[in-house]
Amino acid sequence: MTNRTQLASMGLFDAKVPRYTSYPTAPHFAPTFPAGSFTNWVKAVPEGGKISLYIHVPFCRRLCWFCACRTQGTTKDAPVIAYVDVLKAELAMLAAILPAGVQLSRLHWGGGTPTLLSPALMTELAQAISDVAPFADDYEFSVEIDPNEIDEARCDALAAAGMNRASIGVQDFDEQIQQSIGRLQSYEITRDAAEMIRARGVHSLNADILFGLPHQSNARITESVQKLLALAPDRVALYGYAHVPWMAKRQQLIPEDALPSPEQRLDLFETARRLFVWDGYQEIGIDHFATPEDSLSKAQHSGAMRRNFQGYTDDPAEVLIGLGASSISRFPQGYTQNAPATSAYTKAIGEGRFATHKGHALSADDKLRARLIEMLMCDFEIRNHEVLSNFDISKPALQALLTEANAAFEGRLSLTPLGLGIPPDMRPLTRLIARHFDAYDLSKAGHSSAI
Repeated sequence: MTNRTQLASMGLFDAKVPRYTSYPTAPHFAPTFPAGSFTNWVKAVPEGGKISLYIHVPFCRRLCWFCACRTQGTTKDAPVIAYVDVLKAELAMLAAILPAGVQLSRLHWGGGTPTLLSPALMTELAQAISDVAPFADDYEFSVEIDPNEIDEARCDALAAAGMNRASIGVQDFDEQIQQSIGRLQSYEITRDAAEMIRARGVHSLNADILFGLPHQSNARITESVQKLLALAPDRVALYGYAHVPWMAKRQQLIPEDALPSPEQRLDLFETARRLFVWDGYQEIGIDHFATPEDSLSKAQHSGAMRRNFQGYTDDPAEVLIGLGASSISRFPQGYTQNAPATSAYTKAIGEGRFATHKGHALSADDKLRARLIEMLMCDFEIRNHEVLSNFDISKPALQALLTEANAAFEGRLSLTPLGLGIPPDMRPLTRLIARHFDAYDLSKAGHSSAI
């Protein structure tokens, strides 16, 4: 039996599973969640501790068809200006309850297109954030940058605000593919944006590229990856395109008959993966790559890598607070999510209350399973000694969980007295293996393809 046949027999090409950027995943957050939990959990942050902030800007000048994020199109500045005012009000409310001495470990501006803010708005927003908490000495401030929506003045404003990592979305450089996903972005525009960023001393550059797009072939993804490598990004996220038109209506514009099959998706991923490895990048988890000098590579080697809503991270902060419409916050106690609609979010903040829409308080079982899943997603192994030291589970009970998982995958995992590992030839199944430790009903969540 070939490895491809084995992967197929275990469901790789048929299953739909979460990406496990949280556990439980967002579809299981409850709207009956007590709104006051967000305030209580913020107040419980230790004085002098570190937190991270995520700022969501849900506006785009144009809506890319492939995107399933919470965004809305606008050709005018007025809605963006009004939204930043609401963000500033939310930040002031946060500052009023945040314990003394808290510093920022990580700050991330995402969207949408945060770079459609004017330089003046960028400066205003950055100052409002600084009024909440100053940067820690080892901070990281990253911004998602659309090469079609950036210029010298906005780059200057971001650099002056402290941006030291930039993330550029590439998706694919092939023109036919770009036409089919509603995202026109030439290599030259992308190169110029990268050079503009680096010219301001921002030397840490991330890039996102997708596999599984319509009309994509091994030859086309090879050409796109080679062009991306010419930009020498420090990190690359090689994400599988998630075709979920029942959730993201704009994806109905994408020609389904041009999408690659699950088997072809695996070929596309492997083609791109080999190119990154041949160019000296370290493989990070299931879908990231980084130079050996990058902090994410170092975190992986030291066992300090974690997983959050931006994917893989070396952020040591236990608290991630999301601000803006639809943003999700993570606390040791659980998760909260703001109202997804901009109007509902704006109404709540205007009334002087946080916009918590739903959430989930973590049980002891949630915390155990979250860590088991995170270990698999980050390190491809579950280490018994760590689990037994940090969670209330007996050695026989843990061993039974691991033995059951190994049996579910035909005994092809690495089960030893030290724990459970995923061999290299089984790593395409990592999300499926992680699902085995998920205690929630996934039948109605509408997740994306396992590959």
